[in-house]
Amino acid sequence: MTGSAHSPSVAVLGAGNAGRALAGDMGRLGAQVALWNRTPDHVAEIALHGGVDLEGEVSGFGKLKLITSDLGEAVTGADLVMVCVPAFGHRDVARECAPYLRDGQVVVLNPGRTFGALEFLHELRSQDCPADVTVAEAATFIFASRSSGPAQSLIMRIKHAVPVAAIPHTRTNDVIACLRPWYGQFTAAECTLDTSFANVGAVVHPAITLLNSARIENTHGRFDFYIDGVSPGVARVLEAVDRERLAVAQLLGVSVRSMREWLVSAYRAEGRDLYEAIQANEGYRGITAPPTMENRYTLEDVPMSMVPMASAGRGFGLKPRAIESVIDLAGLMHQTNFWTRGRTLDRLGLDGLSPPEIRRVASEGYPQ
Repeated sequence: MTGSAHSPSVAVLGAGNAGRALAGDMGRLGAQVALWNRTPDHVAEIALHGGVDLEGEVSGFGKLKLITSDLGEAVTGADLVMVCVPAFGHRDVARECAPYLRDGQVVVLNPGRTFGALEFLHELRSQDCPADVTVAEAATFIFASRSSGPAQSLIMRIKHAVPVAAIPHTRTNDVIACLRPWYGQFTAAECTLDTSFANVGAVVHPAITLLNSARIENTHGRFDFYIDGVSPGVARVLEAVDRERLAVAQLLGVSVRSMREWLVSAYRAEGRDLYEAIQANEGYRGITAPPTMENRYTLEDVPMSMVPMASAGRGFGLKPRAIESVIDLAGLMHQTNFWTRGRTLDRLGLDGLSPPEIRRVASEGYPQ
């Protein structure tokens, strides 16, 4: 893909593994990219370098127009705002962006995890943000990537298909059109409930991490997370979590792919069961485990992916025991209560609504 002729301005918020790779690649493709990170030291080398060196499935230099720790400077004037901070930072970013957003801007959460776009919009409303912005969420991040140096990024694999949906849903095609000059892999989902429950990170990340905790702590993550961390027994736990994700989605009128079906769509990896499909995924090879248990696979995915799924299931009479077990075990291991930190129907202003009413909000936005 190549950038469009008018070289639209893009703000990438967050300079971790995801944001650094996305900013570099969009800069390489010709976008005028402003990269924001809250901590100046984290992007000091990128600023000195003027951009990001890319290696892996794509290679080259991604020149950046601006590297800043001033959120207003990054967001003001951007046509497209790509949010790449951990999901537990979405509410904070929404609150801090609210004074700078203007009519017509498109904000995409990469990814939203579960109910990310709803949380972002709910916070904008609480801040009385007057701008008519389109908030969208991707079901997953488009790259499998890692930072390989202070101004370097390794993109191991570009996913073949990434569903995205906007609030209101009538603007989803506009979001696709905004992203298409750079990435044709984005496809339209019906509404943000579909992208929220297409969140396969909730299936794989927390359970694999917890079931390999001794290995992570004793070896500092010196093993391939997906390939070495998933045995047939671990895969059976993932399958139980996946079944409950699909069941909660069905309660809300959402039909999403199973984890195995998603692996075929995103990576073209197939197998007779989930274990074989994961082992067949070449995109997972070389992705090492986190070096400590203080990692996003738990601290982000449990409260921002699993808790909202369990909250929705509980709200409508489902007992998602496998998901609840992972949440409780993560809480014991981290000596915290993820239920009180995560996204729940109550915190999103959805408590007491019926499934069709929740779908209406996820499709059309909160009532004025």
